[in-house]
Amino acid sequence: MITLRKAQDRGQADLGWLKSQHTFSFSSYYDPAHMGISSLRVINDDTVAPGAGFDTHGHKDMEIISYVISGTIAHKDSFGNIKTLPAGEFQLMSAGKGIYHSEFNASTTEPLHFLQIWIRPDTLSIDAGYQQKAFEQSSALTAVVTPTGDNGTLKVQQDATVYRLVLNEGESVTMNRTPAQASRHLYVQLIEGTLDINGTTLTPGDGAHLTQLSGVDFSATSGQAMALVFDLSANA
Repeated sequence: MITLRKAQDRGQADLGWLKSQHTFSFSSYYDPAHMGISSLRVINDDTVAPGAGFDTHGHKDMEIISYVISGTIAHKDSFGNIKTLPAGEFQLMSAGKGIYHSEFNASTTEPLHFLQIWIRPDTLSIDAGYQQKAFEQSSALTAVVTPTGDNGTLKVQQDATVYRLVLNEGESVTMNRTPAQASRHLYVQLIEGTLDINGTTLTPGDGAHLTQLSGVDFSATSGQAMALVFDLSANA
């Protein structure tokens, strides 16, 4: 089964310096029908004005992933990390026992566009941690976040894997699923291009929740398609 979440149906927030679209309930946007999928709790599609950003604030017991689509994030946290996160890179912050951080648009002239993703950890009160990496696209579906951190991926404290999907127009790839894998949740968030999933068309900003599918066919039908694909436990 495929359940489509159209971009325009997401929650909307406009603070002037920040324009955000919420796939799931977040802050002042609440919809009991959209509270998350498995351990995936937040996908916020954020555009930050030049020079603006989020002042120092705290998190606890959450795995927070940022993926920069365009622009650069300037990051500082209470563990002494002072980093810049350019377009195409992933950041994973394990909030654990508690961490404070700020994130700003590093440019004073260009907007920052990024996805902020929250995944609930499977263990509470772990030590906080910080990871950041740029990944070469080794295949159409390239793992970037895994529970084990194998093969240079970022390690998340949950039974969850995140892939970056990149297909040029006319290309396709199939994700075959065993019965055990088919019982898990897949969530696809399209970033750019037009993507066909088993006959369902996604345009930029759309999401799709996939369940009980033994095979998932991804095809780029217009332009280069880029998406994040979340493979999530059925039990989280």
